[in-house]
Amino acid sequence: MGGVITVPEQVRTSFTGDLVGAGDPGYDQFRRVHNGLIDKRPELIARCLTVPDIVDAVKIGREQASEISVRGGGHGVAGLAVTDGGLMIDLALMKGIKVDPRKRTVWAQGGVTWNEFNRAAACHGLATTGGVVSTTGIAGLTLGGGEGWLMGKYGLTIDNLLAVEVVTAAGEVITASTEENPELFWALRGGGGNFGIATSFEYQAHPVPTVYGGPGFSQRFGG
Repeated sequence: MGGVITVPEQVRTSFTGDLVGAGDPGYDQFRRVHNGLIDKRPELIARCLTVPDIVDAVKIGREQASEISVRGGGHGVAGLAVTDGGLMIDLALMKGIKVDPRKRTVWAQGGVTWNEFNRAAACHGLATTGGVVSTTGIAGLTLGGGEGWLMGKYGLTIDNLLAVEVVTAAGEVITASTEENPELFWALRGGGGNFGIATSFEYQAHPVPTVYGGPGFSQRFGG
């Protein structure tokens, strides 16, 4: 178990997300993850809204917390997104998505789920390999390699990953891609966590053809 985490007044004033401790409204809701068997109690939950929020949270965690966990979509079965007594950095509020239909790329922040990602990309007739469960977060699935419905044609999620913005343990904000910090980019592509906090991802997207179905289709093919 960790000890008391004190938030400096300067950070509390400038923090654009929410800093939630035990007893604060929403604490029990925010500490829950997909696996209902996980019942950990962080000393502090930093619900970040911006990258500077994450930088501040990392500094607090580095100086005071016994353990730091990071929550994206919160789908990890082992419950590693939540810490007992430490600092949980929660990206659930970071929902930014930008689609470039000309370049066929999609940029999305670490709190986005695959349902939200697919909905935005589909407006432009695009998609990339993502999770088969819509409520899965893009961050955890991508950092773990990423399987999905389109992998037979377009490969794993990491095969379509172009760049990642990362906040390091030192509080630096860097980009990892084939051109910048390529060794870190190699590690992030399926290496899991503990290389930094991935704040946003850029993916290659692909045109998705329309698939028609109905009673006649099901009867013909035995559905």
